[in-house]
Amino acid sequence: MPAPAEQPRPRVGVVKLASCDGCQLTLLDLEDQLLPILGRFDLIEFPEATSNRSEGPYDILLVEGSVSTPEQAEEIIDLRARTRLLVSIGACATAGGIQALRNAVDEPAWRASVYPEPGFISSLATATPIAEHVLVDAELRGCPISPDQLLELLTALRIGRRPQLPAESVCQACKRAGNICVLVADGVPCLGPVTQAGCGALCPTYRRGCYACFGPREEANVASLHRWIATDRGPDATDRLFAGFTGWAPPFRGPASRAVRAAQPSGEEAGDA
Repeated sequence: MPAPAEQPRPRVGVVKLASCDGCQLTLLDLEDQLLPILGRFDLIEFPEATSNRSEGPYDILLVEGSVSTPEQAEEIIDLRARTRLLVSIGACATAGGIQALRNAVDEPAWRASVYPEPGFISSLATATPIAEHVLVDAELRGCPISPDQLLELLTALRIGRRPQLPAESVCQACKRAGNICVLVADGVPCLGPVTQAGCGALCPTYRRGCYACFGPREEANVASLHRWIATDRGPDATDRLFAGFTGWAPPFRGPASRAVRAAQPSGEEAGDA
């Protein structure tokens, strides 16, 4: 019998919007696994790694970064039209990133306080996750994303099954690692109880509180944790804990927005800049 015809390799693209490139580097840092991946996928667009360009179409497109400029708002719609499966990767793409904290305040005032010629800066008043603009088929959280989760996603997509990604809190990862709870034992503010697992409980393992890099877990009881931490640190300092990489995620948005508004530059400060 003739050998079955080999299935064509999925055409993959990796692109970025407003981001630091850290999640793309996670793919390059896979090292030993990188060549087998390239043997199973046709990587046709990846500016971080190659000067070769392709406009698609894509079977799988990994998108890093938030939508922060008018050009990016148009670009993501165009990319979606040329993509079968779109995957947002990282805190910027899935929650808006640290830059999305500007959404809670007067963006022109911030711009004037930072740039000597704010008129030269072309940006939207908001920085928003990919899913607020187009349909997203899957997402990988984190700042940066987990290499293990990236491998799991690519493997699942290649063989046609659902990715097995964790749906639990960082606290559960801490328990499996045998960590002593820094929140209970040391009084260290930690967002682990309301944060999606995926980092391997990295910060608590080194006796530091979780920064919520992977965003809120499902049904996160943010109000309860906020009250608990605020009894020691006060409400304002507790608000600032949530104003991080995933502060614009809906469960964290309330306290994060209060923290950012409290830091909003005054009109005089913006003018002086």
